[in-house]
Amino acid sequence: MTLCENCHAPTPDHELVHYGSMDSFRRLCLRCVNEDMAERCGVDFEHVKFEPISMTDEAGAKHEFHFATRLLGDIASVEAFELIDGSPGGYQFQVIDDAQADLWGLMAKLIERIRGALSVSYLRERRGALHIEGLSVGGQVTSGLDDDGYPSPVLVIDGREISWEDFGRMLSAFEGWQFKLEFVDRSEPL
Repeated sequence: MTLCENCHAPTPDHELVHYGSMDSFRRLCLRCVNEDMAERCGVDFEHVKFEPISMTDEAGAKHEFHFATRLLGDIASVEAFELIDGSPGGYQFQVIDDAQADLWGLMAKLIERIRGALSVSYLRERRGALHIEGLSVGGQVTSGLDDDGYPSPVLVIDGREISWEDFGRMLSAFEGWQFKLEFVDRSEPL
């Protein structure tokens, strides 16, 4: 926990924002950032802090989701994410609407999106290795560092981080096939 430099509330690191300009910034909690943004943009926005929830996926594994509410000018965002070693990771979702939107309504949309994603598994374990179960796979692109310390893509599929190399091994089962790769904004359902 770190203290917000504005309200001095103890705040988990994943709820802190480096807020300011290139010359100077402060570490503020989401509530303080949203209040400042609302004042600057002349928007009537009430910050809502949603409590974490647990949900079970298709395979029976539990996932605990934390939430972040953000005012981004004239856009409201509600995000859901798992924590891995104290930082957002695993499954991550977002819904957006205009700044005057009902945040509880956005939360309901977000929970439905999470339920839909948790009801589908793209990967199966066979003989100690992960394989693509069907003819399609969906997830999120993130990044990590390769063995030499350079950025390398990491995929999050079924809430699991999959290295580019491991995903390549999974794709080798489809040698000779054609494929279509499509990217979708994280605020859109797959």
